[in-house]
Amino acid sequence: MTTSTALLTDRYELTMLAAALRDGTAARPSVFELFSRRLSGGRRFGVVAGTGRLLALLRDFRFGDDELRFLSDNHVVDADSLKYLESYRFTGSIRGYREGELYFPGSPILTVEGSFAEAVVLETLALSVLNHDSAVATAASRMSIAAGERPLAEMGSRRAAERSAVAAARAAYIAGFGATSNLEAGRQWGIPTMGTAAHSWTLLHDSEEDAFRSQIESLGTGTTLLVDTYDIRRGVETAIRIAGTGLGGVRIDSGDLPIVAAEVRAQLDELGATGTRITVTSDLDEYAIAALAASPVDAYGVGTSVVTGSGYPTASMVYKLVARQDADGSWIGVAKASTDKASHGGRKAAFRTLSDGVASAETVVVSDGFEELGTAAEHPDGRALQATFVDRGEIDRSFEGAAGTAAARQHHLRVREELPVRALALSKSDPAIPTVFVDAE
Repeated sequence: MTTSTALLTDRYELTMLAAALRDGTAARPSVFELFSRRLSGGRRFGVVAGTGRLLALLRDFRFGDDELRFLSDNHVVDADSLKYLESYRFTGSIRGYREGELYFPGSPILTVEGSFAEAVVLETLALSVLNHDSAVATAASRMSIAAGERPLAEMGSRRAAERSAVAAARAAYIAGFGATSNLEAGRQWGIPTMGTAAHSWTLLHDSEEDAFRSQIESLGTGTTLLVDTYDIRRGVETAIRIAGTGLGGVRIDSGDLPIVAAEVRAQLDELGATGTRITVTSDLDEYAIAALAASPVDAYGVGTSVVTGSGYPTASMVYKLVARQDADGSWIGVAKASTDKASHGGRKAAFRTLSDGVASAETVVVSDGFEELGTAAEHPDGRALQATFVDRGEIDRSFEGAAGTAAARQHHLRVREELPVRALALSKSDPAIPTVFVDAE
């Protein structure tokens, strides 16, 4: 049975809709834009994630009997509004940055075009998805950069709400992580899954040796044994004695990791297990991963930090009306004018300006109306950033599901190569490239 997503919204969106139906402005053609005024936490770039999930949720944005009954019983909207919502279908268009794309302050990440009534009610759904997923993806990308060629696994499900954990696993995978511990994310999005045993497995058995022997009998010598339940050095010795020098790996989840990893690597080599890999976990973030760059570590497992955006759980995106049709049919750009929250009105087209393949600016072409905003041919040094996700109500399914997730991951890894070197630093700073707004000619 399909579950409606229509009430994943804030009440004021429906009260605005009701008032617009009453005063005759509900059908007024409008353009809404989702963007971020700044990059959270002094990050040097952001990563777009969540679009594929949003499109799937949009498909189920329908007001059925249960939803309409709730709105009526709680006097949220009047009878005319209930009648409108009963047949609600988004018939407009949505375009924006592909998942995995980089964004900067003012980037027109998502543009929603339609009547005011059908576009305004999507605000909360769009923001809740993209704010969460983009925050996770941005943190994950920084961790991926810090890890270099070493693989990363997402294992933070126990540190997030159950559905948020699935979304976080997907966002982390798009931004460079290679696997997740979350099985639902594996089923739903085609992400490789991983996992062997926790400390409780060792504690269950009468001895560490019994636990290791049982795990190897079940999963084979290619498994990874958790060696820090008791004494790490003794754990490593026991692991190799039971599994042999062909043991796949050991995992370390505590201690001063740079020191412990070096000691474990030396011990493994002394025992002849030169091919046994070392995976470290234990509250890693991008800074801890960077600090382990010179250590003999083969892989990382990251939990709390990645699913919470490494201290910044939202991307601070907003959803604003930027253009509308006037009573005489002409288009005008509109924007909030307060000094600390000012934005750029008008419909926009975005290009990543490149110099010898390296990003140098985010160029945003602005127009009040619907005249041509420019094409890639008119920006020979730029890469067009926007794709069409919904065309007059028809959702492009290629951005959804496992295939859309895999494509987003490939896109991110490709466009990340365009970043200037200064963007790869982890310290707080200004955005790696400026956002330049130019008027359409």
